[in-house]
Amino acid sequence: MEILGDQVSGAMNSAIHTKPKEPDEAKESARKFEAMFLSQVVEEMIKTVDIGEFGGGDAEEKWRSFLAGAVADQIAQQGSTGISQSIEMAINRYKSAQNQGGK
Repeated sequence: MEILGDQVSGAMNSAIHTKPKEPDEAKESARKFEAMFLSQVVEEMIKTVDIGEFGGGDAEEKWRSFLAGAVADQIAQQGSTGISQSIEMAINRYKSAQNQGGK
């Protein structure tokens, strides 16, 4: 689970340190972060599903990854988890603090 933590930390740092020019860019960065995070969560959930005799191999691993990404993207587009909203607010607060500190 440390790998997931490192990926989340890296994505969070990337989202914070990129300087969006418009509020829409902060929103899109937050949505992408949410989709990446949810992709990791969904992929872990899918691993627990027993698919019987039809599973196994490299193709299944690739398919699961694509499925997890597609499901996560749909969830992120709905905006129902609140993750992207929280990230967007954090980015905007960070930008605001930088602007106030730089004056």
